[in-house]
Amino acid sequence: MSKSQLKIGLASPIVILLPHKKDTWEADAGVDELRQVTLAAEKLGYYSLTCSEHVGIPTEIAAVRGGRYYDPVATFSYMAAITENIRFLTYISVLPYHHPLAVAKRFGTMDKLSKGRLIMGVGVGSLKEEFELLNAEFEERGARYSDAMKAVKASFGRRLPKYHGEHYHFDDFIIDPCADQQDLPLWLGGRTLRSLRRAVEDGDGWAPFALSLEQVSEMLQKTQQTELWQQRQKPFEVSLSLEVTEDLTKGEGIDAVKGRIEASLKAGASHLSVSAASHSLQHYVDQITEFKEKVMPEFISA
Repeated sequence: MSKSQLKIGLASPIVILLPHKKDTWEADAGVDELRQVTLAAEKLGYYSLTCSEHVGIPTEIAAVRGGRYYDPVATFSYMAAITENIRFLTYISVLPYHHPLAVAKRFGTMDKLSKGRLIMGVGVGSLKEEFELLNAEFEERGARYSDAMKAVKASFGRRLPKYHGEHYHFDDFIIDPCADQQDLPLWLGGRTLRSLRRAVEDGDGWAPFALSLEQVSEMLQKTQQTELWQQRQKPFEVSLSLEVTEDLTKGEGIDAVKGRIEASLKAGASHLSVSAASHSLQHYVDQITEFKEKVMPEFISA
């Protein structure tokens, strides 16, 4: 992909608190700080903000996964109310936790309220304890996930959706409001070749995690040789994470960050979610400002 087509968003701080951030400014941050981050991201022209999804984390697992996860619908609805352009990416919503029509209604309403700015990043889920907490099927989650994706795609933006699949069947139900976007983008998470092929078949993009750029590139190259890929008629997005550990406000590591973006592009990325290290709210805003001014112009046309 050309540099000018690259989309760069932010991995939202505050809305998820991982263990390594428990002693940072984010631990005590709340709605006022989230508002300032959101407004700064909008003003600077970032493409998207993210929010993940977990209803509850077992206490013994929170030491690894963290315990704070803002609800994406509520969070994005708030963000949408104070912005006009920035998009909102669920990264990741666990689809098997929900009935497809509940997804179509809740996220569809949010898409309506934001005037069509939602991107649905979805995943199959792996936390067995959370499945059990929600009385969701864990062992059959893969099959239900595949069916749910088709059902959701058949429902977004449709007041009278119809779907008859292996696990989900519905007809003659009014879903109003529904999504503003009838073709609401569906990006699939995962870290396997199977997840990529599933994304090519049923989705609009792939948002892998815990993979090296070499692994991403290899999986994409293999998939691009398949008939499934060659039959696609719509664009396909590849969303990767970009960690900025350097202090850009001190002029540190700007060339190194540019190099990592170049490598991500070479691997196949069309969208990046940037995480910026920071020691305070103001430092975070300064970091993303420096990134916008010193890094992004080389990759995105004004």
